[in-house]
Amino acid sequence: MIIGLTGSIASGKSTVSQMLKELGYPVVDADLVARQVVEPETETLRKIGEAFGPEVIREDGSMDREKVGSIIFHDPASRKKLNDIIHPAIRAEMLKQRQAHMDAGCKTVIMDIPLLFESKLQHMVDKILVVSVSEQEQLKRLVERNHFTEQEARARIASQLPMSVKEAGADEVLDNNGSIEETKRQLLRILERWQTQL
Repeated sequence: MIIGLTGSIASGKSTVSQMLKELGYPVVDADLVARQVVEPETETLRKIGEAFGPEVIREDGSMDREKVGSIIFHDPASRKKLNDIIHPAIRAEMLKQRQAHMDAGCKTVIMDIPLLFESKLQHMVDKILVVSVSEQEQLKRLVERNHFTEQEARARIASQLPMSVKEAGADEVLDNNGSIEETKRQLLRILERWQTQL
């Protein structure tokens, strides 16, 4: 079974992902893959250099994230160009890692994809688990954890699909407003209901 794990900013998805790892489930992490595909010497980074010029590659061969960020930040066409290079590479690498786990005999693989719904990747998974929190809790965590102003925190939350939309597309919703222990209890119950195997 392939489980898609998703949530919104500051919902606690990373905490749940860590719990799944500790339980022994293999996790394919989209954020980690996004960094792997633009490592020095990769085909993806070569394409980014061709598209945006050699100045986006640092002397050590790594991508200059700040420079790329400043190019795409105010320019939707550049952002699309970058996404058209990076997203297929991320998807291909995630599928490769998923297959490697299956080939190694894993019965359940977790695909940790923050933008699962935004990127329309539901077809890559069998079940979707959404880690959900109230907007008040999201705001509180963003202000405390990232030292955002309330205005900045609200803007970040507003830039993502509403939690209600994600919950509607989920097979199970994990309410992460309570304690870590309560989150873990819910997670174990969901895994039991889904009859997952390692």
